[in-house]
Amino acid sequence: MERYYQKEIETAPREQIRAWQDERLVSTVKRVYENVEYYRNKMDEKGVKPEDIRSAADLYKLPFLTKDDLREAYPYGLLARPLKDCVRIQSTSGATGKRVIAFYTQHDIDLWDDCCARAIVAAGGTEDDVVQVCYGYGLFTGGPGLNGGSHKVGSLTLPMSSGNTERQIQFMCDLGSTVLCCTPSYAAYLAESIIERGVRDKIKLKAGIFGAEAWTEEMRRDIENKLGIKAYDIYGLTEISGPGVSFECSEQGGMHINEDHFIAEIINPVTGEVLPDGEKGELVFTSITKEAFPLIRYRTRDICVLNREKCPCGRTHVRMSKPMGRSDDMLIVKGVNVFPSQIEMVLLQKGLTSNYQIVVDRANNSDSIEVKVEMTPELFSDTVQHLALKENEITEALKSVLGIYAKVSIVEPKSIVRSEGKAVRVIDKRHLY
Repeated sequence: MERYYQKEIETAPREQIRAWQDERLVSTVKRVYENVEYYRNKMDEKGVKPEDIRSAADLYKLPFLTKDDLREAYPYGLLARPLKDCVRIQSTSGATGKRVIAFYTQHDIDLWDDCCARAIVAAGGTEDDVVQVCYGYGLFTGGPGLNGGSHKVGSLTLPMSSGNTERQIQFMCDLGSTVLCCTPSYAAYLAESIIERGVRDKIKLKAGIFGAEAWTEEMRRDIENKLGIKAYDIYGLTEISGPGVSFECSEQGGMHINEDHFIAEIINPVTGEVLPDGEKGELVFTSITKEAFPLIRYRTRDICVLNREKCPCGRTHVRMSKPMGRSDDMLIVKGVNVFPSQIEMVLLQKGLTSNYQIVVDRANNSDSIEVKVEMTPELFSDTVQHLALKENEITEALKSVLGIYAKVSIVEPKSIVRSEGKAVRVIDKRHLY
């Protein structure tokens, strides 16, 4: 039976959701225009005034906001409340140049915690569960977000943070963790480590909530089989709040966006034109309940599709597909768009591991791409000739999917450096930027 954290909101009629969005958008636009000079200047440049925005149907009139805007306005240029009202910041991980900083009032944190609580309950979490949070804490939003959501649900929360795998497994066994929250790549590493240590029968996990990086359905099944769990996707970004912007229900037919807090659009990433539901394009979010740091029409660069068909779970909020890549960091090799998720799908379909690395290089003005992937235990004892045949088989499969040749190298187990945070999947040696 499907459970809800805030049933009256999560199953609200579409008319009610639209009414919330209309009222909250109008209020947010008026507030940022009056209190944030940076927004006021952008709106004035486009010739838009707050009174032009009467409902969510007018959202298209407003200017977009990008990560470049956030860096240009660093640190306080987009703050919509006095600094004395703010109680926390979070920041993006691994950004080049100026880091992106997001501000939160206590009310913002409370709403964010509610969003993460919805995700935990949708994954089957209750006050009787033990939630092990292995996302990073500190400036990264993963740990604080799921930590707060777990508290709201009333679960026993293990604020482990990332790393120290020995301790992770010890606590998992000793305290009977039932819900695991971390990146999918670290979940795969934990599963591998648990099996190696022979403690699989001591693990009581029933569900995992994995996000912060791209992962495929094949990787999901691999993790589920090794840990004996149901694996749920969760989506978020620091600029908007953090994890919990959207989440999967038990149906796993896309991630429900918390539309009482965020308005989602899909646009053509080149022209900025708003696309109809069902078409693939760039995801754009507008915050409509954030006090300190409300972003309007923020371009996420994530490519996905929206689906408003009724979900069997009973939730009425729109669903977004798993991101299908990004409009800004996809690899262009020999003029072909290449997404790491395409390569991962082929590797897992061919029975290899999710421990891989893509190396792109350029020599004599010609691009090359190499995929290094660790061999499985089944391949470990195979002959050199058999490994070569396997490499050729995967090369042909990749060529069929990508449309270009990619050299495949099957390497020894553990030879690719493991990550306890976001996995480093791509090494681009071309220095294109």
